[in-house]
Amino acid sequence: MNPFHIVVTLIKWLYNLFYPHPTVSEAERILGYSFLKPSLLEEALTRISNRRLEFVGDAALNLAMTSYLYSSHRDLMRGRISTLRSANVSNERLARVAVRHNIYPLMRRKTPSLDKDVEEFTKAVMLEQEDQIYGGITKKAPKILADVVEAIAAAIYEDCNFNLDVMWEVVRRLLEPLITADTFSEHPETKLHELCQKSGKEVKFPTRQNGNTFIVEVLVDGVSISYGTAEQMKIAKLNAARHALEKLCGEKSYLLKSQHKKVAEEEKAKHKLYVFCAKRHWPLPVYKLEEKKGPAHNRTFICSVHVKTTNDYLIELGEDRSRVKDAEKSAALKMLSLVGKLYV
Repeated sequence: MNPFHIVVTLIKWLYNLFYPHPTVSEAERILGYSFLKPSLLEEALTRISNRRLEFVGDAALNLAMTSYLYSSHRDLMRGRISTLRSANVSNERLARVAVRHNIYPLMRRKTPSLDKDVEEFTKAVMLEQEDQIYGGITKKAPKILADVVEAIAAAIYEDCNFNLDVMWEVVRRLLEPLITADTFSEHPETKLHELCQKSGKEVKFPTRQNGNTFIVEVLVDGVSISYGTAEQMKIAKLNAARHALEKLCGEKSYLLKSQHKKVAEEEKAKHKLYVFCAKRHWPLPVYKLEEKKGPAHNRTFICSVHVKTTNDYLIELGEDRSRVKDAEKSAALKMLSLVGKLYV
């Protein structure tokens, strides 16, 4: 490189170090971290040039969050760690981090339409009682908000010579309070399906559009439970599921009460069947997974239970359930009914 260019580069670096851009200074204050290379933070805050940093930041955040959950929650299984990691660094979650710390105004951009989207989203977030990790009440998070948080994380990661612990210490302060196993809540649609499947009910989400607004209805066994509306269909469905859960889980819910007794009986069915067989000196019941139904995100299972009596070999098939252990309980309850008729 030409010596003159080296001198100019050095002067620019020293100038940025001692006289950083106002947005850089403000960002450093928010982060509680002083950059050795302020140009990295400038790049992260510049929309047209931070794509590479976004990519690295996404990977670094996922790795740091995984490491934290693994080391601090030794009892968590792999699937639970993955769920909690996704909840903490999802686009919706990171977008709310950007809003809470007022990061977007520090970005260098020339996109009035995007400014309007972010402004509307910010107003919607301010009305939320708590962080909505799966989506807001009225508006989906503009992706640029999560992108800038990821880019900033990558800038810190590179600035500290790729020290993941240093990056995590800074970023964790932005993410607080973290979503833990104790505070985590399943996706409303998942909770609704599980609740209804345990009670043998079918859930449907018929959708229609009125102008720019999507209207999603929740039908449980054909009975209308709730509606959700929004400009994005995904948010409308989310709202509908939330409203349905509030109604179905309330003390005055009439639709599921008829099934509560059955669910309670299923919870104790495996133990009762075990005791029934043991008292008669029969071999222990054997459970088998017979069938998987539905797509991966909404899968149900059917199990059978096999009981060898003194003179017979009995088989009962349970109802489909969202978890294998619940499908086994359903089969056990049916077997209890059968052996109760035959041997009591």
